[in-house]
Amino acid sequence: MRTAIRILLADDHRLVRRGVRLILDGEPDLAVVAEASDGAEALELLREVEVDLAVLDVTMPRMTGLQAAREIARLARPPRTLMLSMHDNEQYFFESLKAGASGYVLKSVADEDLVAACRTAMRGQAFVYPGAMSALVRDYLDRLRRGEQLPRTVLTAREDEVLKLIAEGHSSREIARLLTISPKTVERHRANILAKLGMSDRTQVTRYAIRAGLIEP
Repeated sequence: MRTAIRILLADDHRLVRRGVRLILDGEPDLAVVAEASDGAEALELLREVEVDLAVLDVTMPRMTGLQAAREIARLARPPRTLMLSMHDNEQYFFESLKAGASGYVLKSVADEDLVAACRTAMRGQAFVYPGAMSALVRDYLDRLRRGEQLPRTVLTAREDEVLKLIAEGHSSREIARLLTISPKTVERHRANILAKLGMSDRTQVTRYAIRAGLIEP
């Protein structure tokens, strides 16, 4: 018999994890071997558990699935990754691909698509939920006609972390403590973020963080 695909599942909602695990463990070739409640915990577990595929919720506290996917891609022998999201959002989709994910699955149709997505990812192919492709292509073409550019990641990984915490309402001192850096370094990152994004206040930063999948709306 073939060995089952070993899966790490990361989502900050325990009931969602339970439901997704039932779907995956119900297949003979899939097995959830580890669960995490955020991206940071997922990275810690990858150091302890042998995993073939990480299924990550896009938006989680502390470290999002997108941030975790970027870190996973830097590992010496990274597992494949799939993004799981409640948001039918083209920017999240493009950010997922740029983060190295093999696909993007909506939670609303996880019972229909997730198993196929896991198998597709492990074949080294990309999975996009069926209902998304026409909308993504249409939106892409519309934006090109308007002369717009696709979203680009302009911040460093550390600036993403700082931006997420700013948007969540943390003070510079709290951010310094959470990231184990000095308040002065936080302020420097804050200034760089505002300059790069052409923004001037927390409201604008929060809107950007939502669009970039760093926090939930």
